Amino acid sequence: MIVLAVLFALLGAASNAMGTAFQRKAAADVATGGGLRLVLELARRPAWLIGIAGVVGAAIFQALALVNGPLALVQPLFILELPFALLIAIPLMHRRLPRAGWWAVAGVVAGLALVLVAAAPSAARDFASMARWIPVLALCLGAVGGAIVVARPGRPPLFRAAVLGAASAISNALTAALLKSAMGTLSDHGFDAFLSTWQTYGFALTGVGAVLLLENALQAGPLVASQPALTIGDATVSLFLGITVFGESIRTGWWLLPEAMGAGLILWGVLRLTRVVPHIGEVTG
Repeated sequence: MIVLAVLFALLGAASNAMGTAFQRKAAADVATGGGLRLVLELARRPAWLIGIAGVVGAAIFQALALVNGPLALVQPLFILELPFALLIAIPLMHRRLPRAGWWAVAGVVAGLALVLVAAAPSAARDFASMARWIPVLALCLGAVGGAIVVARPGRPPLFRAAVLGAASAISNALTAALLKSAMGTLSDHGFDAFLSTWQTYGFALTGVGAVLLLENALQAGPLVASQPALTIGDATVSLFLGITVFGESIRTGWWLLPEAMGAGLILWGVLRLTRVVPHIGEVTG
């Protein structure tokens, strides 16, 4: 089961990388704007539609991964989306990744492996009571709403991109948690129960919100601002949701040391990748 979870998560990260690359290309070509108007403009562009297809494929792989493994394992693997995006896009753009970029990719992969091996996330359940969901929903949706208010037009582009990227990361993590719960219902009780549970409609709504926030983050400023928040934020919030909502567990004690080292490697690699590649916004878009 864990092997399947890892496999599907890796496929999801690769599919999401493709989707992000094409969405970035489309978002970079439109005039400044936001909200629904931005999405309507993007929907006219083939690159954006290809990007959405990649996102849909990623969602399917993500659902399969969450059925087979804990949220605290599956979502951190999506950190590999950024290296995948570079490795997919650079050959297509006839560019060359500098040696420092390869070191950064190695840092992300090694750091992620160190974190997951040290933490050894374990699943507990696919369901949670409303007593667990209500505070989590209030906290996540409140944080997203606050980020939207703070990142209003007129703020510096770097700031807006980072804040909207963080809001998208929170929405992605919440979507994954709701998706895991809905898929657990589907697996245990069938399609009728899947359609009748509120989590099914919850993950659909938060998923759309995450896409809107992503488009605005990519359009608001350079990838160097939004990508670290997207990458690290999703994994961090997912770990929190896995533990608080589903009762998943990770190893603590002295294991926290290699976990912190791995997290540091990931952060270094992501920051390095967003700086080492010339015009990274164009490369990954």
